[in-house]
Amino acid sequence: MVSEKKLPAKWQKEQKTVKAIQVAFDIGEEFQYRLRKEALDLGVNPSDRVRQILGLPTNKRVQRPRLSISLSELDFELLAEEFGLEKDDKVAIKQRAATQLIAYIEDSRED
Repeated sequence: MVSEKKLPAKWQKEQKTVKAIQVAFDIGEEFQYRLRKEALDLGVNPSDRVRQILGLPTNKRVQRPRLSISLSELDFELLAEEFGLEKDDKVAIKQRAATQLIAYIEDSRED
């Protein structure tokens, strides 16, 4: 391994970041739900809320709010068929999926 003294300053910071360990808390479904809801109400992500509760520093930079899911090739095929698109046109599939999600939320407001 290369000594930190020989690395550029930027890389030294990144090397420290790489050493971070992800920790998962098994606190039960109800507590997870309440924590996620509280984070949402406060406009922060659940990880930042956990860090706040534990008194740890959080990222001050505002991150753009977005939803994300992992899509397999089969998922893209299913969505392409649903939307009448080519399965390799992933950008168009993503756009149509976003449009469908927005329509769903707008329709649910009327309930």
